[in-house]
Amino acid sequence: MITSKMSKLNLVQFDKKDIPGLIELSESVGWDYDKHEIGTIMSSGKVFGHKNTEGEIVSSAAIIPYEASFASIGMVIVNKEYRGMGLGKEATQQCMNSLTSDIAVMLISTEDGKPLYEKMGFKIVGRVHKYICDTYSSSNLTNRTVTIEHFNENDLHKIIELDEAAFGDKRSNFLKHRINQSEECLVVKDNIGDIIGFGLSIIGPINLIIGPIVAPDAQIASLILNKLATEHQGKLRIDIPSGNGVFMEAVEKWGFVNVSNPPIMMFNSTKMPQRNGELFGIAAQVFG
Repeated sequence: MITSKMSKLNLVQFDKKDIPGLIELSESVGWDYDKHEIGTIMSSGKVFGHKNTEGEIVSSAAIIPYEASFASIGMVIVNKEYRGMGLGKEATQQCMNSLTSDIAVMLISTEDGKPLYEKMGFKIVGRVHKYICDTYSSSNLTNRTVTIEHFNENDLHKIIELDEAAFGDKRSNFLKHRINQSEECLVVKDNIGDIIGFGLSIIGPINLIIGPIVAPDAQIASLILNKLATEHQGKLRIDIPSGNGVFMEAVEKWGFVNVSNPPIMMFNSTKMPQRNGELFGIAAQVFG
């Protein structure tokens, strides 16, 4: 039966006309990709996967290459009726084949997917902490040494610079698309007007996704999160890299619950890219 199904499948690169089918695939496994999120993924990278003879999308995997020596894989999904056929591995391998051989590749795995990625040569190098909040308990946080303002186009260069130091690679193209997608983009300025941090929020079909958050310390990261979250009515989500214990303690006080700690896995490297410790919330797991 598996051989019969497999012979009827085509591995393809998807484009924007495939977005409705990718949303349907995402919904089938309880994930919350929408047309805006998939649009940003496609504008920043490539999405591969399989279609059956009826044109139904039955698998996907996305690759987001950044500007130096680093890329991120995500959105690895297989329709439950087509599992056990190696489709996830084939789509993921196609993502990796689209890169030069010297690029380090990161992905944030589900626990179920971890054995597959280990067989492909990925190594666990850390974890992220997925936090969900049903009802946000706002705080009257203040810091007289900084001001928080809405983004304007003149801020983009500095945001790209701060993100590069915090994330570990330059990702200008992605950030331009992510800011355009955002519900809100805030910058933090010090008392002489220099930008020292920023944060974004993204409206999804289930959650307001908060991230990336880049800040010089946990207190300023908390100010950014509070400003982005306070007026939202509904669920919130933030994914926080390991090593941010003080910040995680703060978000838990405001109603966030740690629901999972998925592993960060790397190929072509045994460690994360060099980071300065100022990344308090990632953009989304697909973007690393």
